[in-house]
Amino acid sequence: MLNAYSRLAIAKRIAVVAQEADLRFPVTVFEFVLGGRYAWASTRGWGWETAHDLEVAQEVLRETQLDELSGRLMNELSGGERQRAVLARALATEAGILLLDEPTANLDLAHQAAILALVRKRCDDRETSALVVTHDINLAAEFSDHILLMKDGKSVAFGEPDEVLTPDLLKELFAVRVLVDAHPITGVPRITPVHESLR
Repeated sequence: MLNAYSRLAIAKRIAVVAQEADLRFPVTVFEFVLGGRYAWASTRGWGWETAHDLEVAQEVLRETQLDELSGRLMNELSGGERQRAVLARALATEAGILLLDEPTANLDLAHQAAILALVRKRCDDRETSALVVTHDINLAAEFSDHILLMKDGKSVAFGEPDEVLTPDLLKELFAVRVLVDAHPITGVPRITPVHESLR
């Protein structure tokens, strides 16, 4: 089905955040994020950015808490800062589909929650869909509508968090007993490993 679309059309509809960002050229954070507008700028002839493009880039820098780093070179950033810049670039595309591979890698707890809350808000406010690959089950439970559990590249279960995050399924996946209870504030499943040997 993707073969029916040009690369430009795909770039307007789908944005990708890879687990590792390979940066070969010394560009500022702002220039890097503004690059997310390329698919839109290139359809306007010469490809110059408009005031709207600049406004979108500045807004996502603010949303990802990178506005104060906008003049820094990407290769000068920490791993977590760079990961946030890669997400900001994806959000700048204004694509309706976000494919995010471990988007919270290298982020501290505060930024993990902030980034996934931002993605969740984007999905709720703009009718965007996000497919997030993560090993953090508790973050997935907190921010997802549906979860697909996989093992060895095969689907094990799919459904809402409270349907698939069960002790039996998680033990099958991770070979460890877990306690599944409700988060005291949000009520979503909360998973805690139980290491019998440590008792």
